[in-house]
Amino acid sequence: MSQSELATAPAPAAPSIWHMYRAMVGVGVFCGLLIVSVFQVTLPIIERNKAEALQEAIFEVLPNATKSTTYRLTEAGGFELVEGEDDAGRLVYAGYDDAEQLVGLAVEAEGMGYQDVIALIYGYSFTEQAIVGIQVLESKETPGLGDKIETDADFLENFKSLDVSVGEDGSALANSVVPVKHGEKTQPWEVDGITGATISSVAIANLLDRSAQYWVPRIRNNLADFQGQE
Repeated sequence: MSQSELATAPAPAAPSIWHMYRAMVGVGVFCGLLIVSVFQVTLPIIERNKAEALQEAIFEVLPNATKSTTYRLTEAGGFELVEGEDDAGRLVYAGYDDAEQLVGLAVEAEGMGYQDVIALIYGYSFTEQAIVGIQVLESKETPGLGDKIETDADFLENFKSLDVSVGEDGSALANSVVPVKHGEKTQPWEVDGITGATISSVAIANLLDRSAQYWVPRIRNNLADFQGQE
C-alpha cells in the first residue's frame, strides 16, 4: 500500500464504551455470585467450628464441669433455659459436674485491645465468687507483645482466682477489677500486668470488670434459675 493510500485509510474503530461497560459488569456479577456461593457453602462449616471452639472453651474455663447448658437473660432480669440451637439474646453457659451439681457459669465478653477487639470467655465460680479461668476466643494483638495475654503464664495466673464477689446490697461488685503494674498486685481483685504489653493487659482487666459488674450480680441474684436442670 502506497504512502498516499495509508494516509487516506480510515482509522480503526474505537472500542465501544458500551461493550467495555457490559464486560466489566459481567465480570463483577460473576465474581459477586462466586463470592456469595462460596460464603453460603462455607458458612455452616464456619458456624460449626465456632460452636465447637466455644464448647471446648467452656470446659477450659470451668474445668470441673462435664456438661453445659445454655441460658438466656430475660427482660424480667432472670434466666431461662435455651432450647435447641437458638442463640438469640444475651447468653451464659452453666457448667455441671457428673452429679448434676452446678459448678459455675461461663460468660463471653469483648472489648477493644491495642489493635482490635478482643473476645474472650471466662469462668465464674459460685463457691469462690471469683473468675477461675479465661480463654481468648479472638484477638489481633501484636504477635510477641499483645498476644502475651494468651501465653504469658504469670498473667494467666491472675485468673485462677480473681475476686469478683458481690457487695452487701447485691447490686455491684464489692471491689472493681483493676489493672496494676507488673509486680505490684496486692489484692485478689487486681490484675498484674504484662511488661511490654501494658495496653493489652489493661484492656483485659477493664473488659472483665465491665462484664463482671453487669453479669455477676444478676447471676448471684438468680441462682435458683440454674439449679436442678437436667
